[in-house]
Amino acid sequence: MPVEPELLDLLACPVHGESLRETDKGLVCPRGHEYPVIDGVPVFLDERPQTIGIAEHSLRAAKAGAHDDPYFLGTIGIADHERAELSRQLKSAPESGVDPVISLLVGATNGIAYKHLIGTLQDYPIPDIRLPAGNGAILLDIGCNWGRWSIAAARKGYRTIGIDPSLGAVLAAKRLAAKMGLPCRFVVGDARFLPLRPQSVDVVFSYSVIQHFSREDASSAIREVGRVLRQGGRSLIQMPTVFGLRCLYHQARRGFTDGNGFDVRYWTIPALRDLFGKCVGPTSFSVDCFFGIGLQASDLHMMPLPLKVIIGASEALRKTSRWLPQLRYVADSVYVESVKP
Repeated sequence: MPVEPELLDLLACPVHGESLRETDKGLVCPRGHEYPVIDGVPVFLDERPQTIGIAEHSLRAAKAGAHDDPYFLGTIGIADHERAELSRQLKSAPESGVDPVISLLVGATNGIAYKHLIGTLQDYPIPDIRLPAGNGAILLDIGCNWGRWSIAAARKGYRTIGIDPSLGAVLAAKRLAAKMGLPCRFVVGDARFLPLRPQSVDVVFSYSVIQHFSREDASSAIREVGRVLRQGGRSLIQMPTVFGLRCLYHQARRGFTDGNGFDVRYWTIPALRDLFGKCVGPTSFSVDCFFGIGLQASDLHMMPLPLKVIIGASEALRKTSRWLPQLRYVADSVYVESVKP
């Protein structure tokens, strides 16, 4: 399946930034870098050290091309026993209802509060994205995974491009967007080396992704955000804070070290303002939630009673923060909003 022309016009080689053309092998740049295309999804990964192990699996699987795993289950972040059971289900019965891959991914992509939904999902937890109507603007969703935020943005009128290092998750997102008839396009890639032309998107969004990067990798990713944003464009990126109650608990458990690998890194508001201000532009903050990372009021109907109480308390404090902005310093999760001059 070829890459959609509108998407191809926006893409560029993530190594040198040059334009790409389609061949029978996928996409290729003038300097000879080749990128495979799986079911219309370009895979822009290379041999550079990755931020997460599944990227290496995605790269190997994409190079191998068609094989006996059409869902690319080896490239999604689930346990081995879950992968084996999912493979058995997909072989024994056709897909119906909720996408079975998403039914397992939901617990790995939306925080531990969603683990009770693994394998039992009856509907897709699509959140309310805190952006104005898109009116056809192009939005890049960094770390889209199975596409919940990409779809939320598309429902608000954005033409969405989702990027994630997990090939299997991106293909699940593509299936879901097609099922819903929404204008979402997806690529597999690395947030530190975005495969997009300079000043090619209007909005960059990211949720629960860059928090897992080392400080150096986070800086690289935010510089890329500034590069691909058009003048006057803006980014809205969720990040965890140092002084949130739940965040302090997790930091204490690991001895207040900065973390390794895929561990969450916690940021102060001044540090975030400095990073985003330098890489993107003038920056402001708003509260996402308290008592955890990833709690969404739009998912209240899917939560057990204890979590409903926690979400209710979080929402009350979030609304209070509108006239008491000092509360953002003790929120567990904030939105960092920057505008490119």
